[in-house]
Amino acid sequence: MPQPQPAKRSWGRIALALYLVALLASHVVRWAWPATAPQLSNTDAGALKTVQVRTIDGDVVLDQPITLAYREWAPANNPNAPVVLLFHGSPGSGRTFRGLGPLIGQHYRTIAMDLPGFGASTIDIPDYAFKAHAKYGLAFMDALHIPSAHILGFSMGGGVVLSMIDSAPQRIKSATLLSAIGVQEMELIGDYDLNHIVHGAMLGALWLVKEGVPHFGALDQRYPFSFAWNFYQSDQRPLRGILQRYAGPMLILQGDADTQVPVEAAREHARIVPQSELKIYDYSHFLTQQQPVMLAEALLPFLDRVEAGQAVARAKADSARILAADQPYDVRTMPKLVGVAIVSVIALLALATLISEDLACISAGILVAQGRLDFGAAVLACFIGIYIGDVLIFLAGRKLGRAAISKAPLKWMIKPEALQRGSDWLDRRGIAVIIASRFMPGTRFATYFAAGAVSHGSRSLVRFALFFFIAVALWTPLFIGAATLLGAEIIKRISIQSVLWSIMVAALAIYTLYQLVSQLMTYRGRRKWVGTLRSTWRWEFWPRGRFYPPVILYVLRLALRYRSLTLVTAANPAIPAGGIMGESKFDILQRLNDVDGFVAAFALIAPDTELEKRMAQAQAFMTAQGCGYPIVLKPDVGERGSGVSIIHNAEQMQAHFARDPSATIIQAYAPGDEFGVFYFRYPHESHGHIFAITEKRMPVLVGDGTRTLERLILDDERAVCMADYYIKQQPDVERVPATGERVQLVELGTHSRGCIFLDGAWVNTPELEATIDRISQRFDGFYFGRYDIRTPSIEAFKQGHSFKVLELNGVSSEATMIYDPKHSLFDAYRILFKQWRIAFEIGLANVQRGHKPMSMWALVRWLSH
Repeated sequence: MPQPQPAKRSWGRIALALYLVALLASHVVRWAWPATAPQLSNTDAGALKTVQVRTIDGDVVLDQPITLAYREWAPANNPNAPVVLLFHGSPGSGRTFRGLGPLIGQHYRTIAMDLPGFGASTIDIPDYAFKAHAKYGLAFMDALHIPSAHILGFSMGGGVVLSMIDSAPQRIKSATLLSAIGVQEMELIGDYDLNHIVHGAMLGALWLVKEGVPHFGALDQRYPFSFAWNFYQSDQRPLRGILQRYAGPMLILQGDADTQVPVEAAREHARIVPQSELKIYDYSHFLTQQQPVMLAEALLPFLDRVEAGQAVARAKADSARILAADQPYDVRTMPKLVGVAIVSVIALLALATLISEDLACISAGILVAQGRLDFGAAVLACFIGIYIGDVLIFLAGRKLGRAAISKAPLKWMIKPEALQRGSDWLDRRGIAVIIASRFMPGTRFATYFAAGAVSHGSRSLVRFALFFFIAVALWTPLFIGAATLLGAEIIKRISIQSVLWSIMVAALAIYTLYQLVSQLMTYRGRRKWVGTLRSTWRWEFWPRGRFYPPVILYVLRLALRYRSLTLVTAANPAIPAGGIMGESKFDILQRLNDVDGFVAAFALIAPDTELEKRMAQAQAFMTAQGCGYPIVLKPDVGERGSGVSIIHNAEQMQAHFARDPSATIIQAYAPGDEFGVFYFRYPHESHGHIFAITEKRMPVLVGDGTRTLERLILDDERAVCMADYYIKQQPDVERVPATGERVQLVELGTHSRGCIFLDGAWVNTPELEATIDRISQRFDGFYFGRYDIRTPSIEAFKQGHSFKVLELNGVSSEATMIYDPKHSLFDAYRILFKQWRIAFEIGLANVQRGHKPMSMWALVRWLSH
């Protein structure tokens, strides 16, 4: 007897449990001992001073103190020396100026404050934006009784300096921007919204680390979270306006090799501040640490000139520079992305390909065309994202299989017929189809998913991954290269000063062109365009919103003439609302009083969620009527053929009931030709009239033994106008019908669902009219509507017998023979206008006989029930 095996240890569960315990303990420790300012060395602590100010949250000053730490250097022989305030960047602290501060402090009282959230100042504050920091800077000046000062901003500190200028210009003697931010266009990607996405992603990632990693408070005393909030909450868009308005002296110091703030930013700041002095050095972003002596040699003479009244103010700036400052910013002069910006853009483009690889590649091409991104970097970013996406699609197909496409979200992205085409394509053409589908729009997703669904084993994964790699490597540079060339031409012709909008406009133009060209590259795409063009000028294919406005206007004219919008609801007093909409088909069929057997046998299957009960009711009906499959199922309340199905087996019936649990009519299938007979009778007349007859022909294609069913549809001059619908109805559009084989495209006699409507006046006879009139007059209270009829013998039908009524529609039905191509649009409107005029006349006659039309409010309630 085999011995029982010991249970395997779930190391994954054990590790997860230990992690959760550690995380809980970490949160408990952080709650019990909240973070304070980081511990400083004895040397640094001795150099620090502190002052308290009130907390700032946006435009609100809270009654809650916070501590501001600062370092101060001052000349021993001049206690009243002018003040210079130094503002560090993010992340950072006043230590940034430990080399520069003492040098300036030999001549001026120099103070470097640790901004709130940084250094030794209070860390936990509600607002980290540089606008709030500027208010803290002014409050700091008040606390130290400093009426005015020279201010210097390094990196993000430039936003603090400019915001202080905007809030209290009278307190600012001069401004110095040291490797400092300013105009929005030169920061990171160059657009506030795109930058905000990057900063939000960074903030979210840091928050996940801080809250999801057990660190027991270690990360609470560090800068990353503060500086992430600082970037996220700050808005550089107003800074251009502040620079343009600033009238005082300004010094701009910048490194030419700066990868944090591009040198083009300093040049743009100098352009729009015509009184500014610009000095560019062959150094990186961190001039303060690298060359404090060199900076002091530039800064001290500037401060001396300001104090002596010799510095240039805006009012006395060079006229040529003032003229240049007034010129609008040219978005085409934006600098090439470097440093953090290029890493951010590569990450964004890679992620964007998972949403829309076409738009991501187009955007990458536009950035290359703008000169902001290297072609290689653009290709690399999109390649990474696309390749990962392709492999994920393949793995999703392998893991989830075909059954998954019946559920959201895959059912929104992959149609069963598209998946089947992809699978068939793989079966016929093998692995090479993977590369080909990359260059055929609309086939990749379904084909790659199908590849995953039909493949097995690790070797197939490696093989498919290799082919994905080759396909992406071939396609990506070609597509981005084309987008770059087109983008360069479009950018020349547009003058949009917003970075984001210029990218969006150019991307939209290229994407539209790409979609058009990609469709025209395939025979299917070209024929679908032919169908689109034909359905545009052939009015029978117009959507209702385009065709019906003149009819609606004519009906409103009749309503004004007869002084009632609802008069037509009295045209058929026996049908709720006259049969405009929402009437029960079952009730109407019952009231036809079919003593001659002209109505196809029917029954009502009550709404129920239990499939077994509904299936049993359907089977009982079929047994009682002695009929088998096919059988017709249709909703008791429905319009334009919606929900109608011809059922060929029990599986289809079960699927129909599962899809639609509402009240359903089951009806015996009536073979033969189908017609729509439009009938009317004025109440005072002894007999009625056939207004129009529609011959309904099911579209049929004939196989030639060489073309697929899809190709036959696309080649047909009429079927191509509804190609998408016809193709969707076929179980296998890749099948090649045999020579002479007739393939019927649809089964239902509904124009909107592909049936061909022709003028059937040729079957109208006095005998047929008399029979239709006899059937109609048995329905007391019916005067106006259309019968849908099938007959196995047209000759017998013309004699008024051997046909079956499928249903009867009320006042909203129309004389559908208008869709015969021989009728012009003018003919169609003329016929419909006459039809509606008769409806109003019959409604008025019934009102005169004592019937009341629905009120407008009652009609609205009826239609919305």
